[in-house]
Amino acid sequence: MDAEAISAATGLRVIARAGVGLDNVDIPAATAAKVMVINAPTSNIVSAAELAIALMMASARNISPAHASLRAGKWARSKFSGTEMFEKTLGIVGFGKIGQLVAHRMKAFGMKVIAYDPYLSAEKVSTLGVKLVELDELLKNSDFITIHLPKTKETVNLIGEEALSKVKPSVHIVNAARGGVLDEAALYKAITEGRVAGAGIDVYATEPCTDSPLFSLDQVVATPHLGASTEEAQERAGIDVAHSVRKALAGEPVPDAVNA
Repeated sequence: MDAEAISAATGLRVIARAGVGLDNVDIPAATAAKVMVINAPTSNIVSAAELAIALMMASARNISPAHASLRAGKWARSKFSGTEMFEKTLGIVGFGKIGQLVAHRMKAFGMKVIAYDPYLSAEKVSTLGVKLVELDELLKNSDFITIHLPKTKETVNLIGEEALSKVKPSVHIVNAARGGVLDEAALYKAITEGRVAGAGIDVYATEPCTDSPLFSLDQVVATPHLGASTEEAQERAGIDVAHSVRKALAGEPVPDAVNA
C-alpha cells in the first residue's frame, strides 16, 4: 500500500496486516490520510524464534549439505564435522520479544547470551540473565550471532563489510528478521574468504529471492521467509488482526495500531 494506492482509496479507514512487517505500507501517507494502520505484532513471536534457533542448529551441524550429500548417494561423515552450542557465546542483535525468547531458550542449551539493543537498559536486560553490550563487543566475542531487528534507515546493512571484519572466523550468523539488515554480498564474501564459518538465512533484501549467490554455498542453510509460516502463527495473526479491525471500525481503542 503506497501513497498512490492510499490516496485513490477515498473511503479507506483501516489498513490491516495479518503479521508483523509493514515494509509494504506507506505509514506516513496513511497517517496523513487519517487511515489507521494495524498489524499483529505478537502473532509470530514463537514461530520466528523457533526458526532462528533451527537455522542456528542447522548451520552448526551442517545439516543442509549433509542431507544433500546423503540424497546424492554419499556417506561422508568426516566431511560434516560440526560444532556444539553448549558453553558457546550467543550474540543477539536486537533484543525485543523475539530476541528475548531466543535468549531464554538458548540459555537452556547452556549458552552464554549477550545482546545489543540501543533502546534497552543494561539493568532491564540483566534481569533476563543476559549481558547488554555494544555492537562491536558482540561481534568480536560471539560464536553465534542472530539478528532480530526491524528494517529501518538506521539498520539497513548494519551487519555489513565493516561489521563482518570484526567477527570470529568460526562464527555462525542467522538472519530470520528482515532482509537488508544483513548485507548479503558482504556475507557471501566473508564466507568464501573463510572469515565466517556459516550462516542461516530466511530473509532477503529483495523478495522473492531465487538466485542469491549464497544459495551456492554449502556453508549456508537458506529458507524462503518462513518465520511466520506455521499453522499456529497464521491462525493467531488472523484472529488478532480481525479483533483489531473490529475495534477500529467501532471507534474503540486499538492497542495494535501503529499510527494512532
